[in-house]
Amino acid sequence: MASEVAMAANTDVAAVAAEEETVTTKVPHKLERKWTFWFDNQSKPKQGAAWGTSLRKLYTFETVEEFWCLYDQILKPGKLPPSADFHLFKAGIEPKWEDPECASGGKWSVVSTRKANLDTMWLETLMALIGEQFDEVDEICGVVASVRQRQDKLSLWTKTAANEAAQMGIGRKWKEIIDFTDKMTYNAHDDARRERSAKARYSV
Repeated sequence: MASEVAMAANTDVAAVAAEEETVTTKVPHKLERKWTFWFDNQSKPKQGAAWGTSLRKLYTFETVEEFWCLYDQILKPGKLPPSADFHLFKAGIEPKWEDPECASGGKWSVVSTRKANLDTMWLETLMALIGEQFDEVDEICGVVASVRQRQDKLSLWTKTAANEAAQMGIGRKWKEIIDFTDKMTYNAHDDARRERSAKARYSV
């Protein structure tokens, strides 16, 4: 009788332990910060509409599981129509020059003539951002995939264009992350506002 009680107790303990283990594995893996996906389709702007009026906030997430769920459900940039922009920015920052976090910044840019390359670089960049792989993490605002008829562009937005050391560090790291071998350039938003064809401020 005693042995039966002991066996039953052991079974109960094992069941509780298994249940606790299951609960533990279901705890989501929280990221260092929240991130937001945005979408903008400028193919048919309304007459007289200001830039950015077609910009739409899609989803904000804060766990690894939420990210992969969203990534699997959302179209990849290479599948989007020409003139569409897909963004991932830190929550609280809008992907606009006018946003206070972006106003004094700029962007590193790379071009892609192949949709597959764009999608690969996009995913590698997203994982680097949410995984905090940049040393200058506070300088990062977000990334934009711009789909166009002839060639697509990926742009990594940063906060302080005047901070050359930080921008060069980000540029070198990003180039390594996306395995980009051509020259990559950085343009300040202020320069672009004053002159559409402004020269690049930095390059790696």
